[in-house]
Amino acid sequence: MRTVIGIDLGSTTTKAVIRDEDGRTVGRGITNSRSNYDVACAVARTEAMNQARMRLLADAIGEDDELAGRAEPLARSLDRAFRHEQHNAQLDELRKQCEVAADSGRAAERTDLGSVLDTIFDQLKVDAERMFAPLAESRSDFFRDMAGSGYQAKAEQIADPETLPFDLLLGLYDQAILKVENAPGDLSLEALGAASLKRMLSKRGDSDRVREPLSAALRRAMAQDIEVMCEVGTGYGRVRLPFPKEQIRSEILCHGLGAHMMFPGTRTVLDIGGQDTKAIQVDDQGIVTSFQMNDRCAAGCGRYLGYIADEMNLGLHELGPLAMEGTKEVRINSTCTVFAGAELRDRLSLGEKREDILLGLHRAIVLRAMSLVARSGGIDNQFTWTGGVARNPAAVQALKMLVRENYGDEIEINIDPSSIYTGALGAAEFATRLAGEA
Repeated sequence: MRTVIGIDLGSTTTKAVIRDEDGRTVGRGITNSRSNYDVACAVARTEAMNQARMRLLADAIGEDDELAGRAEPLARSLDRAFRHEQHNAQLDELRKQCEVAADSGRAAERTDLGSVLDTIFDQLKVDAERMFAPLAESRSDFFRDMAGSGYQAKAEQIADPETLPFDLLLGLYDQAILKVENAPGDLSLEALGAASLKRMLSKRGDSDRVREPLSAALRRAMAQDIEVMCEVGTGYGRVRLPFPKEQIRSEILCHGLGAHMMFPGTRTVLDIGGQDTKAIQVDDQGIVTSFQMNDRCAAGCGRYLGYIADEMNLGLHELGPLAMEGTKEVRINSTCTVFAGAELRDRLSLGEKREDILLGLHRAIVLRAMSLVARSGGIDNQFTWTGGVARNPAAVQALKMLVRENYGDEIEINIDPSSIYTGALGAAEFATRLAGEA
């Protein structure tokens, strides 16, 4: 299979998109960028390759007479089992790194930490059975979020202020998760394929009948070559990518083109990323005609939401759903990240509910982003929102209300579930064009 790859090396997340020679997206990958861009790029690329392999596997299953007609559901089941194996492998590494952290500092004085960690991680693996069950909805794309919320909840249950402080257990996790993210090991389908197939078959009543044809299909998919014709990089950390200069594109160009590819009628694009916010105007070919960008302050960006989540001891993915429970918007006077914690604590001390505070905070963030849109030329139909914050339901609600208040009901708003990949998709299209010129 001949492919191209687009990589968006963002400040908080790194995304990769693989497209085949027919222009189909056959693989996508995403990971936390954190401080190690090289690892983030490799992980996102590997995840995208895993999906591409899964596409080849679905094709190989479809070629088998005995499995014909069941290729897609079987491939989905195997993909779920594979992600379960990945998750458990990372839990094992996290458990190991927690032990390493426990051997240093004040935690080293406790002789029972090993059994405590065993209890926590045994329960996390039980949780994983539910998380990756058929029809279960994914709570997050990131291992940090999935493992972190569960670890914290179980640590709170076990902790005791006198004998086993909660902050000690949480400190072990904080030290360990960084090492797990920055040294992820081999989580590829090649490495975990056999274990994934075994897990999938253990849950099927017809395992004896489908074991051999599925195993053969997996071997055929692994044997096929995925040839990468060209790679193009973009994003906040694009200068770290080991690509020639002509294979690097700006975020503005990639988000404009990516939004046009998703929604050809796009004329205005808003991207709220982790470190910056971009308002972009494009023509009917996806070519940028003007833009405004806020890259000097984290206010109104994903970083700000991340800071608020840390202040509230919540996962970033939990902020939006909690804000949606609010019944009134508490006025937020400043969206400055430096003063966010102080204002948050002040509002809570006055008796305001945290869901109401979050509801007002989301409106304040989106209002700041909309001011960039106004300076870039306003909104022309169609309006497409990209970036990770577009997955936040409270932010989506605030955006729709502000567009309606300022531009009326006629504006068509496009928000794709995969909007976080828009920049990488645009980069992949640039790679397709470069490959065609070669």
